[in-house]
Amino acid sequence: MGRIIGIDLGTTNSCVAVLEAGEPVVIHNQEGGRTTPSMVSWNADGDVIVGAASKRQMVTNPARTVFGAKRLIGRKLTDPDVQRVLPFMPYKVVPARNGDAWVSIDGQPRSPQEISAHILAKMRRVAEDYVGETISEAVITVPAYFDDVQRQATKDAGAIAGLQVRAILNEPTAAALAYGVQHRADQRVAVFDLGGGTFDISILAIENGVFEVLATSGDTTLGGDDFDRALIDLLATEFQQAHAIDLRADAVALQRLKEAAEQAKIELSSSMNTDVNLPFIAIGPAGPMHLTRTLSRGELERACKDLLARLDAPCQTALEGARCTAADIDQVLLVGGMTRMPAVQDRVIQIFKKHPHKAVNPDESVAMGAAVHSGIIGGELQEVVLLDVTPHDLGVKTAGDRMSVIIPANTSIPTRERKVFATTEDNQTFVAIEVHQGPSSQASKNRRLGRFVLGDLKVGPRGATRVEVAFSLDADGILHVDATEVGTGRAASVTIEAASGLSGDEVARLGERLR
Repeated sequence: MGRIIGIDLGTTNSCVAVLEAGEPVVIHNQEGGRTTPSMVSWNADGDVIVGAASKRQMVTNPARTVFGAKRLIGRKLTDPDVQRVLPFMPYKVVPARNGDAWVSIDGQPRSPQEISAHILAKMRRVAEDYVGETISEAVITVPAYFDDVQRQATKDAGAIAGLQVRAILNEPTAAALAYGVQHRADQRVAVFDLGGGTFDISILAIENGVFEVLATSGDTTLGGDDFDRALIDLLATEFQQAHAIDLRADAVALQRLKEAAEQAKIELSSSMNTDVNLPFIAIGPAGPMHLTRTLSRGELERACKDLLARLDAPCQTALEGARCTAADIDQVLLVGGMTRMPAVQDRVIQIFKKHPHKAVNPDESVAMGAAVHSGIIGGELQEVVLLDVTPHDLGVKTAGDRMSVIIPANTSIPTRERKVFATTEDNQTFVAIEVHQGPSSQASKNRRLGRFVLGDLKVGPRGATRVEVAFSLDADGILHVDATEVGTGRAASVTIEAASGLSGDEVARLGERLR
């Protein structure tokens, strides 16, 4: 068996690590960086450019430079979060045949899976250069709050990149693994993961080498990109009020504004003030126009006030799910580049009533944890055991569009749960079992995973015939659903493996094209 690498496929940056002598090692890329920008570009000749080289030409080639593909993967174009970010994306996003959000490059639709595959392939080459052998297996991390479709889409991206994805690992769990293998003391840890596109919070208990996830929560529509957009809106609105020109309507100006906002946000983590200087940002009746102003940390924090407030609720949900209070948490780990923002750290102190632990690298710990998990899978770290949970409620649709939960969120996996239902009509001969995943009490507002029918029911009055529905969820997230008529034993079943929107043939064809 070959080496298994760990990849943190991030919204803003990606990172790859490998296990060396039982310790995770982050691998430098060919440009000398320990992380790689999650950007993919197509030049005028149609050649693909990935990483730092792509970021360098994003201003001069905005329509063909894709960033933030992770916010599109496994999502419909009509999703509110996708619609919210579209005005800030200089490239074109179009609906695929099934309504998924794809990117159009020179009129050629490209799926987020294909774009992510180019980043994963880059990470694979980085690892192969380091270990000196071909890499074909990987553990890839995703936000804990990703649903089944988003996880499968990430897995398909790995397949397109020529990787057998041995596991899809939650990012906060990965960070806890990286921390826990170096800090062996038994403790309860909260992993606060605010990255470029998503926010996750997980509560774990570490005891005698066993990492047990107690609860997880999050917000897949909150991340560093949103903080950047708050600054973009501040600067663009001021410019529009002063000059009657909306910089957000021009792709090149928007890209320059995004770059300046991201840099200002970073600088304000260590300084109280920074200068934004964008010469020749627009052309007006009197000629070239410039955007020059000094931005303070206070202005940034006021612009991001609502975003900071959204960090509270998922943390409280996770604490309640873990049946503990802030006082029960021994350490709070900060993961993701946005946790460097002083206002975010202050919010963490308010929520958990303690200063966070800063010994882990927020940009690298997730990839290191993925490498640790590769060691667990490969048998190199036999003394480490991981027990994870399902992040979302799983259930069936019942009368009145109600969601009847069978496996609640934060249930340890693998698990098997069952519930008995009765017919809702007289002389009912069949029941349709429609499986949904999500937090809403209305089934239609959750993600539909599948449907099957149990027929030839015993005829009787409403409520007389009962059907037992059983859900079995394995450690890999594969859901098996059984429906059995109580009394007769007549049964039907289905195995639900999420579809990412790409067929097996499409994944194979894209893989051939990428290689």
